[in-house]
Amino acid sequence: MSCLIVMSQKELHRLELIQRIRGSLSVVEAAELLRLSRSQVHRLLQAYDLAGADGLVSKKRGRPSNRRHSEDFRNLVLDLVREHYVDFGPTLAAEKLIERHRIAVSKETLRQWMMEAGLWLSRRERKKRVFQPRGRRDCFGELVQIDGSLHWWFENRGPKCALLVYIDDATGKLLHLRFAASENTFDYLHATKAYLQQWGKPIAFYSDKHGVFRTTHASQKDRTSGLTQFGRALYELNIDICANTPQAKGRVERANQTLQDRLVKELRLRGIDTIAAANAYAPEFMADFNRRFGKAPRNPKDMHRPFAAHENLDGAMCRKEIRKLSQSLTLRYDKVMFILDPTDRAAALAGTKVVVCDYPDGRLEITDGEATLPYRTFDTLRSVHRSEVVENKRLDDMLALVAEMQAGREQQRSKGGPRRTGQTVHMFGIRDGSLGNGYQKRGTKPGRKTDFTKDPVVLAKRQQALARLKAAE
Repeated sequence: MSCLIVMSQKELHRLELIQRIRGSLSVVEAAELLRLSRSQVHRLLQAYDLAGADGLVSKKRGRPSNRRHSEDFRNLVLDLVREHYVDFGPTLAAEKLIERHRIAVSKETLRQWMMEAGLWLSRRERKKRVFQPRGRRDCFGELVQIDGSLHWWFENRGPKCALLVYIDDATGKLLHLRFAASENTFDYLHATKAYLQQWGKPIAFYSDKHGVFRTTHASQKDRTSGLTQFGRALYELNIDICANTPQAKGRVERANQTLQDRLVKELRLRGIDTIAAANAYAPEFMADFNRRFGKAPRNPKDMHRPFAAHENLDGAMCRKEIRKLSQSLTLRYDKVMFILDPTDRAAALAGTKVVVCDYPDGRLEITDGEATLPYRTFDTLRSVHRSEVVENKRLDDMLALVAEMQAGREQQRSKGGPRRTGQTVHMFGIRDGSLGNGYQKRGTKPGRKTDFTKDPVVLAKRQQALARLKAAE
């Protein structure tokens, strides 16, 4: 009668050597190979003669360990976990048991006990979050998904840039495309303004949790204080914005994958390698894309709304910040002092709050909510320029020293101010640190890799840095 014998690799090796002892292998040689004494090898031979291969199997297999905890102790620990630490992990629960109850138990032992009692799930048993498919919206303009895709759109012919994509959820049609240097507030204001001028106001925009759309400093008291500048602009125009997981906006994510394939090749065939040329070609590509992949909505009604009489599209699509006007009719914004003209209206606003409107096209207005206040500026970061002829030699030497110190100093705008990558022309000539002083991820550029150690631009910057270091020393 045959039976199944379970043996470990070590026991199989012992069985092979014990069977060879009857032939060419001696007991002494077998003892050396097994690293056992001759007496132990004789006991193994005796067990093999009596029970065969089953005699070499460990008798401890299948039996509970002699060092195991008792059932009473196990039940006590699990009762404490159920009462006090039901939502704790095994590691933290083991720490609290020894800290608060003076009960020492291994975290791995506790993990096994909790898994057997149903108080803890292993990684394999934890179910991943399920994202069930969602049907399209019924009407055109009911929900518009927006997203930015940072990619090598011009391959190795141009810089890495972002593409801002607006796609309708009901039809899957591209409604607006804009190439930009990065995902920033000003470029989103540019793109959204162009979209609203062409189509009107949708019911809602749907995006991810990018910093342009969602802030982490929301207030429980004021609904508008937790909005970003982009969210505040849509709030003024009565347009909802939803920010959630990337899985919930799968339509625009899949569109990005298609664009990174088709649009890149179309730009290559036309030799387009600049953002301006790509934006000029975008309408032609959108028309072809919508003809190929667009769907008819279930309901033919267009949900885009016209602007109300009190809504100002240009006034909403800007960055707004509140500043308090001093008694001398001055205020500061991004390290620039704005001096208001001493008109009767401005004089009446001394000591009150005004609104600074920073537009994507570079315009900057100061308003009290009804009218624009004229001003002149004084940039506190501008360098000191001494005149050609100075009578006082001591003053001349001092100004020369100041000019040298300013030339070697890295000047930048306020870190809390806006990043002006998306603005075309503005008064803030000194860089804001968004690209020059901040970290910019290079990514993997397509094509042959460039040796940056031999790049003339990199070498020139290195020489300038070394010169500044020597001057500072």
